[in-house]
Amino acid sequence: MFSGQTYWLIGASEGLGRALAQQLSDAGATLILSARSADRLQALANSLPRARVLAFDVCDPQAVADAFAQAGEIDGVIYCAGFYEPMRAQDWQAEKVDMMLDVNFNGAVRVLGHVVPAFLRKDRGHIVLIGSLAAFRGLPGAIGYGASKAALMHLGENLYADLGQTGVKVSVINPGFIRTRLTDKNDFNMPAIQTPEAAAKAVQKAMQSNRPVQSFPFWFSLVFRVGRFLPAGMFRRLMKGSDTA
Repeated sequence: MFSGQTYWLIGASEGLGRALAQQLSDAGATLILSARSADRLQALANSLPRARVLAFDVCDPQAVADAFAQAGEIDGVIYCAGFYEPMRAQDWQAEKVDMMLDVNFNGAVRVLGHVVPAFLRKDRGHIVLIGSLAAFRGLPGAIGYGASKAALMHLGENLYADLGQTGVKVSVINPGFIRTRLTDKNDFNMPAIQTPEAAAKAVQKAMQSNRPVQSFPFWFSLVFRVGRFLPAGMFRRLMKGSDTA
């Protein structure tokens, strides 16, 4: 599936994105690596046989437009850019909430505003949105982050509803906890936490499936997927003592 295909991987400099770049490259993909950190991207690109760097800030509309123009012909886009700050409503930090919404959701909207029309013109392409289990229900300590990921998941479902009968494939992939510099901010127990490499394998497998929305790890994600249909009070009791995913 990936051999001979060019994927634009946005959010490639750290964690899951970096591990996914390595695995997709091993599977034969050509990669355009994007994030803000040109130096980290270049170090990664130097270790891969078919990769180039396209550094930009997803929060800057003109930078997004310029990056899309420079990316050229692509077969797929993976939006893996993310910002996270654990936060309860009692400790609201407006600037950080705005940043989570802008990076996690608005950045994807800016990118897709260019990518979707281009994919539709040729009636092919693959849109991959990396969400979170935090998207399924409101959680304690997830102000900003949970809302941004819920919006991203909803956007992906909208895209699938519109594009399901076209040649454009949509994959919304919701991981649980991944051991990265972002989850290092958490001071609570993180069940079923995975390494970036293990999570990247799960993402790669999900990308090969035709299911539009997928979540992992399976048993841990089941709590959130089933919890979506529970009464709010019951779900709150179920989540007592946890913060976010």
